[in-house]
Amino acid sequence: MKKTTVSFFLITLLMQLGFAQRELIHAYPAKLGFNEDFINQKVDSIMEMGIDSLAFPGAQLLVAKNDTVIFHKAYGFHTYDNKQPVALNDLYDLASVTKISGPLPALMKLVDEGKLDLDQPFSSYWEPWQHQKDKKDLTLREILAHQAGLVPYIVFMQKVLRKNGKLKKRFVHTSPDDKFQGQVYDELYINNRFERKMNRIINRSKVSEEKKYKYSGLTFLIFPSLIEQLTGTDYQTYLDQNFYHPLGCHTLGYLPEENHYVNNIVPTEVDTLFRKTLVKGWVHDENASLKGGVSGNAGLFGTADDLAKLMLFYQNYGNMDGKQLISVETLKEFTTVQYPENENYRGLGFDKPLLNNSELFLEEAYPSPLASPESFGHSGFTGTFVWADPVKKLTFIFLSNRVYPTRDHRNLYSLDIRQALQDVFYKAEGLNIQN
Repeated sequence: MKKTTVSFFLITLLMQLGFAQRELIHAYPAKLGFNEDFINQKVDSIMEMGIDSLAFPGAQLLVAKNDTVIFHKAYGFHTYDNKQPVALNDLYDLASVTKISGPLPALMKLVDEGKLDLDQPFSSYWEPWQHQKDKKDLTLREILAHQAGLVPYIVFMQKVLRKNGKLKKRFVHTSPDDKFQGQVYDELYINNRFERKMNRIINRSKVSEEKKYKYSGLTFLIFPSLIEQLTGTDYQTYLDQNFYHPLGCHTLGYLPEENHYVNNIVPTEVDTLFRKTLVKGWVHDENASLKGGVSGNAGLFGTADDLAKLMLFYQNYGNMDGKQLISVETLKEFTTVQYPENENYRGLGFDKPLLNNSELFLEEAYPSPLASPESFGHSGFTGTFVWADPVKKLTFIFLSNRVYPTRDHRNLYSLDIRQALQDVFYKAEGLNIQN
């Protein structure tokens, strides 16, 4: 039975049992002490500037105070032809936001259960690394904090392309069969053995002797296999059963085309190298696509509502309606800066504010300089950004497709749009409320 069929019956059962029906509470900003006129004026201005500057063709912003959504608004269009307006229930390719939305909750639960130890060598769980001299002693803590010295990224796409840009038939076919089952895109299927090739390349990749902060997504490519190994459950099913369904995240998941959602899917990039077409409904990240669209580094799609539910769950330190799905201790450990003495500001998997963030001007800060040091989140290459502040109880979800039509569009970064939007809500709280 296909997983999507299993998921349909599982969702039905969970709904009958009272799960998967959690809906977000909404209120006007003024109800929770925010200046609504200030918010609307500032946010509209920043978003319009972003669209006019070609930072993105469209975007949406959701902000929650405590557990209540106080702002959710869409701007612009899916593409620059201005035909399909952005809607509040659109599905986005979350890119690296996948890291904290997919494998990370599973890893935290496994730490809770004693099936993973942050300070044991990762090779204790991932057997191939026992035979790699430069990797056998690396701990999961070092890896998740990007302190292990691993290579940042490997372009596996180069392994399936010839010098003339055509696909190597031994790796990619245009129709599925017993040996080519993972779907990369419409009418593109990857050899079942290619994942093992990717793992071998990761296993043999170099490790820097200098232990300092260096962002690497390599192990997130193998975390789904590790999670399946330790739980005895299919990775996607494990996430559905333990997190997405209990939290009521109806659309958060991989391979949205298989699930036949009514939601529109926002396109990402016009791919001129690999898929030679507009990428829409399939993961943008090439490495995740070569894993059949299911990976720990990228591949999740979701709505702003679903991301808000997940980030509020994190902001409440693993508590969902009185049930502790992940322990407070584990979530606090994962969201704490691990190696500040090495000028590494990262948590375990989670992104964190710069170490001196509160002292910086907005143009230099990341995220808003008003975010508390305890806050955390992650960004995604496609133009996504999620952040939770458990001290000031602000959750911030920004979704865009800034890579349309090309990833060369980088004004989202240079114009400090996300920091500026976040800053608005920190400043709006407590301002004189307009009647």
